[in-house]
Amino acid sequence: MSGSCLLEMRGISKDFPGVRALDRVDLEVREGEIHALVGENGAGKSTLIKILGGAYPAGSYEGEIFLAGQRRRFHSIHDAESAGIAVIHQELTLIKEMTIGENIFLGNEPTRRNGLVDWDRLYFESRRLMERVKLEPNVHRKVKEIGVGQQQLVEIAKALGKRAKILVLDEPTAALTEGETANLLAILRELKAQGVTCIYISHRIGEVFQIADRITVLRDGCRIGTAPVAELDERKVIRMMVGRELAELYPREPRPLGRIVLGVEDLSVEDPARPGHALLREVSFSVREGEIRGLAGLMGAGRTELVTSIFGAHPGRRMGTIRIDGRPVRITSPVEAIRHGLALVSEDRKRYGLVRQMNVMANITLASLDRLTRGSVLDQNEEIKLASACVEKLRIKTPSLETRIDTLSGGNQQKVVVGKWLLTKPRVLFLDEPTRGIDVGAKVEIYRIINDLAKGGVAVVMVSSELPEVIGISDRILVMCQGRIAGELPGAGCTQEQIMRLATGGR
Repeated sequence: MSGSCLLEMRGISKDFPGVRALDRVDLEVREGEIHALVGENGAGKSTLIKILGGAYPAGSYEGEIFLAGQRRRFHSIHDAESAGIAVIHQELTLIKEMTIGENIFLGNEPTRRNGLVDWDRLYFESRRLMERVKLEPNVHRKVKEIGVGQQQLVEIAKALGKRAKILVLDEPTAALTEGETANLLAILRELKAQGVTCIYISHRIGEVFQIADRITVLRDGCRIGTAPVAELDERKVIRMMVGRELAELYPREPRPLGRIVLGVEDLSVEDPARPGHALLREVSFSVREGEIRGLAGLMGAGRTELVTSIFGAHPGRRMGTIRIDGRPVRITSPVEAIRHGLALVSEDRKRYGLVRQMNVMANITLASLDRLTRGSVLDQNEEIKLASACVEKLRIKTPSLETRIDTLSGGNQQKVVVGKWLLTKPRVLFLDEPTRGIDVGAKVEIYRIINDLAKGGVAVVMVSSELPEVIGISDRILVMCQGRIAGELPGAGCTQEQIMRLATGGR
C-alpha cells in the first residue's frame, strides 16, 4: 500500500516564447506508489519532469515543489539528485565504451583516503546494485556489449546507487521487447515493495494499467485529473488525454487488392561486421497494390535489416532477387530505391528521418528536390505549395512552415517524415516502427494515413513491435525469427499468442 504524500508540485506554470507549456499544474505522489503520468506529445509531461529533475532551474517557472513536506528549490540536476530524485530519460545517458560498474558510479565514485577511486568497492557495490534489479552480468563488461533491455536496468541501478527516493522513468519500454518489458515491470514492482517511489511515463496505456497505482492525465499543459487505476479504464484515460472519443483505434476498411507490385525471392544479407554470418536467410514474400503487410518478430529477428536492405540502405552484402511489377531490379542505394518507387520511414526518425536544424518545409520537400528544381534553381513557390498541401492533408500541427522541426511534438515530427516520402509518390512504402514514442491520438492519425494510402493503391509494409497494432491494421502478417520468415498469418482473427509462437521458433 502507498503511504503519505512524498512529493507535491503546486501550481507549476512554465512559458516558452509564444507558448505556455504548463498552466498551474498540480501533481501529488505518495510514498511507495507507482504513479503514471500520461498525455499526448506536447501535453507538458517532459516539461514537468525537467522542472522536477532540476533541468529547468528554480526561477525559470512559477509554482512550488515540496518533498516530504519541505519546500525545495532545485537550481540544477545535481540539486535534484542530492534530494533523492533520479530521472531516467528515454534516450539513455550511459557511456557505451565504459564498463557497467564505471557507468553506475559515474560522477559518484567511492574514493580512498588518498582521494583515488576505490575500484574494489566500486565493483563490489555495482554487483550489489545489479542484483537488486535482477541482473547479474559481469560488471567489468562494457555497456556496448549488452542489450538495450539490460542497459535500461543499468540506468535504474545507477539511480539506486544515488539513493533515489523517487525514480522517474520516461518511456522506459519504448525500445524493449515484450519479454524485456515484462521483466522491467516485475522489477519495478519489487522496488516498490522495497519502498522506492516511481513516476512512470508511457504512451502504452495497457502497460500503465499493469503497473500503476494512480494515473495523472495532462492535456495541453493542464492537469485534467488524477484517479486510482481501479476507477479508470483505457477508454476513459484516452478520452481524457485527447479530449474526445476515439471511435475506433484500428480502422480496418475493406478495399480491393491489386497486382503484385513488390516481390522478394530468396533474399539473404551478410552481417558487414562478421563476414560469412547471415543476418537474413532466403527470405521470400510479395506485396500487392493496396495491401498492408505487417512484419512482426522479436528484436534481432531481422525485420529492420529486411526493409533497409530492400531499400538499398543496408551495408551488408546481399543475395537474392527483388522484382518490381514482375521485373527484376538492382537496388544498391536509397536514390535508386526512390527511382523505383520505394520509400522508407526509418525507426529512428531523429537520426535518419529528419534534419533537426531545418524547418518543417525543408524537411517535407527534402526527398523531392528533383521535382522542385528548374536547372539548379529551387522553385520556392512550388515548394511552399507542396509543403502546405502536405501539412493540410496530414493534419500536421505547426505554427508555420518556417518552424524548426525539433520544436514539434513527436507525433507531428513523424507525420512530417511520412509526408516527406509521400511527396515522392511511392508505390511501396516501408514503415519501421511508425508509432514508436508517439501518443495514442497521434497513433490514430498515423493509422488513418496508412489506410488512406492503401485505399489509394500504395503497397505498405509495416514493421511493428506492438502486437495489437500489427494485428489491428494489417491484411496479412509475416512473422520473422532469427533472420527467416517463420510463418504467415491473416491480420483479421489471429492472436498475439500465435504471433509469439512463431516469433520464438514454434509452429
